[in-house]
Amino acid sequence: MGRLVIVSNRAPSVDGANDSGGLVVALKDALARNGGLWIGCAPEQTDTPAASLVFHHRPEFDIALFELEPNLYRDYYLGYSNSVLWPALHGRVDLIDVQPRYAKAYRKVVRRLARLIADEVSADDMIWVHDYHLIPLAHELKALGVMSRIGFFLHVPLPDLQTFKAIPDWQDLAGCLAEYDLVGVQTQRDLGHMINIFRHILRGELRANGNMGIDGREVVIGCFPISIDVKGFRRLAEEGSVNVPPPALPRLIGVDRLDYSKGLPQRLAGYETFLSRYPGFHNKVGLLQIAPPTRDDVEAYRAIRSELEQLAGRINGRFGTVDWTPVQYIHRALPRDELAVLFRLSRVGLVTPLFDGMNLVAKEYVAAQDQNDPGVLVLSQFAGAAEEMSQALIVNPHDPQDVAEAIRTALEMPLGERVERHRALYAHLDKHDIAHWSSTFLKRLGSVEKIGPEWLALFPELQMRAKAG
Repeated sequence: MGRLVIVSNRAPSVDGANDSGGLVVALKDALARNGGLWIGCAPEQTDTPAASLVFHHRPEFDIALFELEPNLYRDYYLGYSNSVLWPALHGRVDLIDVQPRYAKAYRKVVRRLARLIADEVSADDMIWVHDYHLIPLAHELKALGVMSRIGFFLHVPLPDLQTFKAIPDWQDLAGCLAEYDLVGVQTQRDLGHMINIFRHILRGELRANGNMGIDGREVVIGCFPISIDVKGFRRLAEEGSVNVPPPALPRLIGVDRLDYSKGLPQRLAGYETFLSRYPGFHNKVGLLQIAPPTRDDVEAYRAIRSELEQLAGRINGRFGTVDWTPVQYIHRALPRDELAVLFRLSRVGLVTPLFDGMNLVAKEYVAAQDQNDPGVLVLSQFAGAAEEMSQALIVNPHDPQDVAEAIRTALEMPLGERVERHRALYAHLDKHDIAHWSSTFLKRLGSVEKIGPEWLALFPELQMRAKAG
């Protein structure tokens, strides 16, 4: 059996210093089992990138970094990936910034990466590509004659057909998705969108086994909801909170990257409506909103930061007193262990994105709770997590009255109901943790019938183009 080869835009740290949580924890054991390799973009750009992958050895697996020129990386990452694909996939077609050089850079990076990978993999290796930064990679690898099984997992949402068509090269992108042997998404919602995209763009046929027939081959598709290291995060919260006193007032907490998909202005609007409707809670509750910066070089992110700061200031100016600040706003990242404690000591977790593939903050909040006195999760109906976490208070984040009522309900919920809801949420998480996610996907990918040279021979023009560069 060959290796597991993970490919993502961001690679793990070479020294393992930042392995807590996330994909590395999920895949470390699987990578170590067969001498795995993780390929990702070097954290620093250079005007003279190496002509081959730069290898680093870790005890569990190897890391191989591909280097990019600063201008190329900017147009590939900040440009096409995050100014075209990210807004489109999150339903914000009004924010798409179409620049011809963005698409050119995106394909150039993926094509260059494919050549580097093709030199390092064998037919027995299993390749797992992650997220929207690298969608055309299977297309480029197969054009170079790579016959490994290649799976793809989309961490962000997949929008409906009409929204998908807002991407300038939507037909090409759909075709690239269909060249993977297995395509995984987060939710049944996204799976339905993928089936519809394949049907209408590629004339795909849904087969009795749930897969898609496209151009004479079968594309395996599936829903694989990502999760967290449930027991590990619970342990962080329990151990870290032993000597930490609870807040003076019941706390509402939100932890989100500063991104327009997270619904932060709408959340503050709901909290403001709550304070306006229920003055009895003045001086008796507080909201802690942690929003680390992200992609500050993109105009849309600078705008959301300014809007959020203005809203927090308005709420504090309208309702605050000398002794009470209704909103605490922190614009920086906090260590994972500190977040676990903050979650555990917060009565209400507010997870209200406008559109999210999953949203692991919802799962972290539940995992961190004291099972004897748990808090209440308020969750957007548009978060992928809502499909699994029906015992949360599900809200429409666009409706401030709905959010306000959910906050009141959460704060007034009796202990017995809180315990019952939390018990059901935690039981599901414990069974469907991050290890379950990765093992389920890899088992499915391993069972896919490998492509043969006869399939690749159908596309000689692709092979010629790829080899010519």
